[in-house]
Parts: sequence; structure tokens; C-alpha cells
Amino acid sequence: MKKSTKVIAFLMSMFLVAALVFTGCDNKQQPAADNNSSASDTESVSETTDAPAKYKVGIIQFMPHPSLDNCCQGIKNALDDAKIDYDVQVGSTASAVDDCQNYAARMASSGEYDAIIAIATPAAAVAYSAVRNASADIPVVFCAVSDPGAAKLVESLEKPGNNCTGTSDAFDIGSQIQIIKAVQPELTKLGVLYTTTEPNSLSQLKTLKEECEKNGIELIEQGINDATELPTAAATLIPQVEAITNLTDNNVVDNMSTVLEQAKAANIPVYGSEIEQVKNGCLAAASIDYVALGEQTGKMTIDILGGQSAAEMPVSVISDSTPVFNTDVAKELGVEIPAAYADAEKVTTAG
Repeated sequence: MKKSTKVIAFLMSMFLVAALVFTGCDNKQQPAADNNSSASDTESVSETTDAPAKYKVGIIQFMPHPSLDNCCQGIKNALDDAKIDYDVQVGSTASAVDDCQNYAARMASSGEYDAIIAIATPAAAVAYSAVRNASADIPVVFCAVSDPGAAKLVESLEKPGNNCTGTSDAFDIGSQIQIIKAVQPELTKLGVLYTTTEPNSLSQLKTLKEECEKNGIELIEQGINDATELPTAAATLIPQVEAITNLTDNNVVDNMSTVLEQAKAANIPVYGSEIEQVKNGCLAAASIDYVALGEQTGKMTIDILGGQSAAEMPVSVISDSTPVFNTDVAKELGVEIPAAYADAEKVTTAG
């Protein structure tokens, strides 16, 4: 019995020594990294990595003009900060609607994009339609759409209801009229040019009429169907008025030089709807910061990519304005900047 116990103890000791030797050898032979990891190993690594998800955003800008360029720059600023990839497509002045329809249809059906950002009402309308036609689950985030409800992009500003939300550039028309009244206190007839097919222009026109009525001003309207009609429309309007004010109408803003040239010949001021128009020759404006508007649009898109619902995200309405005057134009017209606007931002005409 004692002999048997000793044998067993000896065998167990030998087994323990062998196990320790084997374990030590195994640790020495274990490679620092395994380049042939199994699928399960790879999945395990990815689950514990905090690398950001990769997204791609399509940006459609209705046409090239300074206001929309500033919106696009703001959007790119936000996406660049978040390291999100994007493509930018800009409609040509001559065929903006057709171009944007083609861009939107391609983006909606390609399967490459996680969101589409559309700058200006016409671009937003075709992007939203393209996504619906393609039955694609792609959120559309609009930028600089003055009246998203009238454009049928949302059910309400508070709860869009569709896979579509964004930012609204609510032109501060009340402040614009106050600037005009301060500069031209005796003004009785104010002109405006607008595109009859732009929902944002029709919405702003209604507000402009109301503000003019409150201030004893007769509003003379001149509508156009497209940009080719603008020279004739301006020539018809200018002899009837003492000043012209702009809306955020894409056709008019894109062809502002035509209006400014004719107004200058008649020695009447043109009031812009934002700072870039003032830099290009308008006398003054109650201006929205369109770069900031674009940045807000980009941030909303990032939140949606992160899991927030576009249908539940309220439209962000930007209406705060800053008065801005062009000192070169004021001098040419013999206009004094009113004392009430002594602290307003001053710019000169762009070279």
C-alpha cells in the first residue's frame, strides 16, 4: 500500500513538471500578432473599437450664386469637422432644375449615400421626390427653404412627419422695411421682382405685402417665369417705383447684375436680401448669415446619421438678421446712412 502511494505521488509530480514546461514553451512561441485571424476574431476586435462609422452625404446646390455658395460652405464646414465624406453637385444657371433632378435621381438609386442635403427650395423638392420615387430610405435635409410647408416637404415645422427636415431662412421682411423707411422716409412705391413658380418667393411676397400695407407703402409686383424674362421685367418695373427690394428668389438673385445695372441708370436704390447682394451693389439689407445656416444644416445631418429621426426633428428656422450697408453705393446715390444704423455692418462693392 505504501509503495503504491509513493508511485502515484511520483507520477503526479512528473505530470505537473511536464505541464509547466509545456505552458512556458507555448507562451514563448505565441506570435505577437496573427495576420490570419479568423472571422470571429475580426468581429470581436471591431466590437471593441471606437472607430467612427463611415458615412457619405450627397449635396445638391440648386445653382451657383453667393447666397447658396455660402450655405454650401457652411455645410462643408460641419461635415469636414465630423470627418464625413460628401459629394457636391451644383445645377447650372441655364438648366438648374433639370440638372438637380438628374443628380437627385442618381443619388437616390445608387445606394452610395446615407443622406442627401439639398440647398434651396427647387433642389429640395426634386431630392425629396427622387427619394420617394426610388423607395429609398435616405433622409433628405434641406437648407435655405423659406417655407417648407408650402413646398410640401414637411407636415409641420415642429414635427416634419416625413424622412425630411432641415433649415428655413425666414427672411426678416419686417426689419427690411424698417431699413427702407429709415433711408427713404418719403417712399410710397416699392418694387419687387419674383419668380411665379418658386414657393418660397410666393410665401415671402405675401408677407412683404402685409408689411408694406402696415407702413403705408404701395407694393408694385413684377413676376417672371424664368430668368430670361428678367431684363424686360426690370425695365417695366423700374419706372414705376422709388426703390426695389429683393426676396430670396433664386432666379432674381442669380441675375442681380441685370437689375442693378438698370436701377443704377434710373438712380434708384436696390435693397438686397443678404450681405452678398449688398457687396455686389445693393444699398442695404436685413441679412441672414448663410454660412451659419449651412453649418446648422450640416449639424442636423450629422445628428440624423447618428440615429435621430428626421421625421421627429423640428425644422430649424433662422430669422435673426443683421443690418448691413454698402458705403460705396450710398455715396453714389447721395444717401446718408441713418443714425439709427450707425453701428450697422459696412461693406464696399466687390471688385
